[in-house]
Amino acid sequence: MAINPNTDFSSGAVLTAAQQNRFPRGIMAYNSVVATDATVTAEEVMITGSSFTAVANRYYRITYQEPSLASAGANAVFTLRIRLTNLAGAVQNEVRELNQSTSTAIPTSGMCQAIVTLTAGTQNFVATLQCSSGTGQAQRSGTIIGFLLVEDIGPA
Repeated sequence: MAINPNTDFSSGAVLTAAQQNRFPRGIMAYNSVVATDATVTAEEVMITGSSFTAVANRYYRITYQEPSLASAGANAVFTLRIRLTNLAGAVQNEVRELNQSTSTAIPTSGMCQAIVTLTAGTQNFVATLQCSSGTGQAQRSGTIIGFLLVEDIGPA
């Protein structure tokens, strides 16, 4: 992946539009959830992101965070995925978290990130979760928040 960094600035120099366009543009979409989902087995959408307008030839960092995952199933594996559009959409990245337990659910947390370039136009991501053993829980509350964040981090 080619990177198109900005140049050094010097006193008295003119700041150009091309230089301005090389700066990151920041948060493009942010969605959070505070309600616990206690019925995670097969892959399901946990967070549906907000649509945003992507620009071609720019890098986007997508972060999906689950603060507390638990399952009473022995050695349950939680699979966190970032997908484009919906549950059937292209997987952008996935992470597996092992929840080692015997008869008591011992919480762990999970984070999945992807850095992608997109085609220009309206885009949307979803965060999905799956539990391999037993019934998993994505435990959340007002201060334990799951989120999906899309950031523009600069030109490709």
